[in-house]
Amino acid sequence: MLIAEDLALLLMDDESGTPAAAGTLHYTMGGALLVELALAGLVDVRDRKVVLTGDTPPEDPLLRSGWDRIAEKPRSVDSTLLKIGAPVWKDVVERLVGKGMVRREEKRVLGLFRTTSLPAADTRREEEVRDRIRAVLVDGVEPDPRTAALTALLSASGALPALRPRLAWSGDVARRAKALEGGNWGAQAVSTAVTRTAAAIAASTAAVTVAVVTTVT
Repeated sequence: MLIAEDLALLLMDDESGTPAAAGTLHYTMGGALLVELALAGLVDVRDRKVVLTGDTPPEDPLLRSGWDRIAEKPRSVDSTLLKIGAPVWKDVVERLVGKGMVRREEKRVLGLFRTTSLPAADTRREEEVRDRIRAVLVDGVEPDPRTAALTALLSASGALPALRPRLAWSGDVARRAKALEGGNWGAQAVSTAVTRTAAAIAASTAAVTVAVVTTVT
């Protein structure tokens, strides 16, 4: 499972498949690809630009699509997230359907209008990942890099309160979430390049979240 797939499971409503924090979805999903590439040692953020750090592309087709776009030229983190993140949601949903974790249901409303929903079919993976996030934020367990990345992306996108069941919010929970956004992932063996990338992603996504919320209100 890619970070982007786990993220999609957490974002999707289990009954309809509608994603939480839809206004920042491109940035959040782009961030999932970018941090996955960073964890694989394939990208870094230098002087606020995303650059490749190796010549060998990843085998996974979804990661390869992001790698190819980054390989075109160095771009700012904001531009990179939008460039690689725009097509990700549809592709990730297809993968989840193919793995039997989500099912596609098509109906007609009033016998005329076709609607499609994407309810959960197998929630075991989602529950496992959600439990890891809860242990990190509520119980203070040190996260592994992938759980740290997921939590940072959810927090930056504003989607963390959408987790079901809800987190028991407290000052400690909020501080831990913000620390992960900043790339502070504890004593896990994560390179500076990864934490730098994670912090840049979270900062860009959080900025977009603020803009979306301001526009709505």
